[in-house]
Amino acid sequence: MKLSAELATIAALMTVSGVSAVPQWGFYQCLPGSAGSTSTTSIATKTSSTSASPSSTGRVKFKYFGVNESCAEFGQNKIPGVLGTDYTWPTTASVDFFIGKGFNTFRIAFMMERISPLSTGLTGPFDATYLGDLKKIVSYVTGRGAYAVLDPHNYLRYNGAVITNQNDFSTWWKNLANEFKSDSKVIFDINNEPNGISAADAFAMNQVGVNAIRSAGATSQLILVEGTSWTGAWSWTSSGNAAAFAAIQDPNNNVAIEMHQYLDSDGSGTSDICVSNTIGAERIADATAWLKSKGLKGFLGEIGGGSNDVCIAAIKSALSLMQEPGSPWIGALWWAAGPWWGNYFQSIEPPNGAAIPRILPEALIPYL
Repeated sequence: MKLSAELATIAALMTVSGVSAVPQWGFYQCLPGSAGSTSTTSIATKTSSTSASPSSTGRVKFKYFGVNESCAEFGQNKIPGVLGTDYTWPTTASVDFFIGKGFNTFRIAFMMERISPLSTGLTGPFDATYLGDLKKIVSYVTGRGAYAVLDPHNYLRYNGAVITNQNDFSTWWKNLANEFKSDSKVIFDINNEPNGISAADAFAMNQVGVNAIRSAGATSQLILVEGTSWTGAWSWTSSGNAAAFAAIQDPNNNVAIEMHQYLDSDGSGTSDICVSNTIGAERIADATAWLKSKGLKGFLGEIGGGSNDVCIAAIKSALSLMQEPGSPWIGALWWAAGPWWGNYFQSIEPPNGAAIPRILPEALIPYL
């Protein structure tokens, strides 16, 4: 969860030069300011950390390691919205930057309402322009040999309502998978951060999505499923997700449980103050044990924290646990890159994102 509903009013007050923070659907999105406006960011350049670097001996590296590329889902109160005003797409320069550092996975957020216009709904034809732009950035990523995660960033909602029609959802995923089934570097993420529904309902819709993707002929790609309660790792058991998702099935045996974890006091990712230097490992410990007990693979689709010693140590504690021998975790992604994040403290957008000076070299690169 990137922002709790309780903090939405705070987000509404947050502004940076050229970017406004707007609360929507329990999190905030960034919208560009007036034409010609610029964003300047002052970033501390301290490079020391209180936590030790991980030892390469006995460490199991992630198969998938990278960043979220976020902005095509911005402006969620503007449907369909205007490209360049309400939303944008990740830049190839950002992709090149991270590939050059050794990262190999990019989770590309987009909106279902833009790819599937409200006039024709989930079962209608896709919007050719929005689909074309999605294909363009996906093809660029996979053409560079990296993995592109398709992330319908909708909280299991469409047009403001929880998606409950399994037939419609199945049709939507069959149609989308059909567009990308020939690209083995594509990863399908069923839906971002379901919330406000039971774990059983979240599981049912995820299983529908898995079945639809496979039935479309996309048989080689990894599929990521997400639980209710914003798919939080720290609440995986208490939310009911552990009981529900133990039954996940994939005829191709290539599904992973995607969880998200932030390290501030309420787990929302809105504060750069982390609870402690070990909170990362502590918050994913129960989920790690559950994954092991069920023989399932885990994928940390979002993690974030502030550029300070405590948060860096906390992030490293989580990633170190995830790379221990016998770990069920196959990947992790930082939240977030994207050209419109301004001076958001977790922005890792090159060249000047606030997380570039410390988070990148101290908390992420050591785990490549």
